Amino acid sequence: MQKGERLFQLLTLLRSRRTVMTAAQLAQRLEVSERTIYRDMQALSLSGIPIQSEAGVGYRLQPGFAVPPLMFDEAELEALLLGVRMVQGWSDKSLGQAADRALQKIHAVLPEALHQRHCDQPEWLLVPDYFQHNSQYSDQLRGAIKACLRVSIDYQRADNMPSQRTLCPLGLVYWGKVWCLLAWCELRGQYRQFRLDRIQALQVLEVHFSTGPDCNLQHCLQVMTAEETAKHT
Repeated sequence: MQKGERLFQLLTLLRSRRTVMTAAQLAQRLEVSERTIYRDMQALSLSGIPIQSEAGVGYRLQPGFAVPPLMFDEAELEALLLGVRMVQGWSDKSLGQAADRALQKIHAVLPEALHQRHCDQPEWLLVPDYFQHNSQYSDQLRGAIKACLRVSIDYQRADNMPSQRTLCPLGLVYWGKVWCLLAWCELRGQYRQFRLDRIQALQVLEVHFSTGPDCNLQHCLQVMTAEETAKHT
C-alpha cells in the first residue's frame, strides 16, 4: 500500500470513530507496524490535520473537524465523465472497471444538483467502441512495464508471417483504432512497436531490464518521431 493511500485510510478510520483508537488498533487494521503508525500520524499532524493524541490512550480527530468533500464544477465533471468513457471504450476490461469504480466514488460526493444532471439523466457523452481492439495480455503487459520485466511474444506480422521476439516493454500507446506496445526489440537491436491484437501468445520473463538515457519511453517516442519526420522530408 502506498503511503498516500495509507494516510487517507488512517484519516477515514479516525473520522469514522468518536472514541480514540490506539496505535496497535490502527496498525492491525492497516496491517503495518506501530512504528509506521507513529510516523504517519506525525505526517498528518504536520500537514495540518488536528489529531489529538495521549500517550497510552490513543488518537482521535479534534471534535468538530471535518474534511470537506471533493467539489467539481460542471465542466470538470464532464471532463472526468468523458475520460471514464474513453477508458471503458478504448481500454481493457480491468481498467474500464477501475475507471467505473472511480466514477462511482465521485458520484457519492456530488452536490444534489450536479448529481441529478449527470447521474439521473441519460448519458449524452458517448465514446463508441466500434474499433476497440482489446488484448487479453493488456494486464500482463502493464505489470511487466511497471516492474521492468522482459517479455517474450509470439507475433503475427503485417504480412501474416509468424515471429518470436524478446522485448523490453516500455509503454502502451493508443493510436486511435489500435493499442500498440512500444518496446526495445532484442532481435532487431532497436525500438519497435507491436499491435496488441496481433500478439498470439505472451510470457512475462523473470528477467529485469534497466532503463536509461538510451532506453526509455520518452527516448523511444523521440526516435520514432524523428524517423516518421524523415520519411516525409
